[in-house]
Amino acid sequence: MKLTYRVEEGARLGSLLWELGPGRRAISSAVLGGGIGPRSWVLNAQVVAGYARTDPVEHLAGLAPPGEGVGMMTAASVDRYVTAEDGGVRAVATVGLRVPTWAAAPEGAADPELAPMLGVAPPVGTINIMATLPVAMTDAALVNAVMTVTEAKTQALAEAGFAGTGTASDAVCVVVSAGGTEELFAGPRSTWGARLARAVHAAVRRGAEEWRPYDRESGNVGK
Repeated sequence: MKLTYRVEEGARLGSLLWELGPGRRAISSAVLGGGIGPRSWVLNAQVVAGYARTDPVEHLAGLAPPGEGVGMMTAASVDRYVTAEDGGVRAVATVGLRVPTWAAAPEGAADPELAPMLGVAPPVGTINIMATLPVAMTDAALVNAVMTVTEAKTQALAEAGFAGTGTASDAVCVVVSAGGTEELFAGPRSTWGARLARAVHAAVRRGAEEWRPYDRESGNVGK
């Protein structure tokens, strides 16, 4: 994983890049390279608070290396990333909790602080999770892995005292091997799903506990 910086719109912004090389498959909800397929890199790029560009795919592609990969974005400071490992599974989370949100909110209960492009990058309110496992998985198990990541994230937020299941723009990427015997299951009671859940839970829990709330008097945001 490499941490680099760039200047954009007058702000110093960080990016985390994983260069995976050949022989890796991923599942992701990211706007760039989402879905299931072979991937050679993963990018988690910080953007300005209140991000309102209408070309996030092109924007991320311009920051990424060549080839097929996954591009996520967040307005949280990516240099405050948190890592956790469990039994060969590694999880890295960048945690922004400016606007924690319940998944099942009443209809019409839009938060006025969310960016106009809901689901892209509200102001400093995104949890991005990147997890790697040293085994191969079926497509169904990859979907199961995303469920496990989401459940572990929500458990961590509840234990850290946040009123929400996440934020409106959270993204996830799970990377596995592309060859070998495929695991059929990745639920929280399966061997690899349990390790994934513990790693994600530890990373998000620590990131949530370290989150600095918005200071309305100074105008500073948690990073």
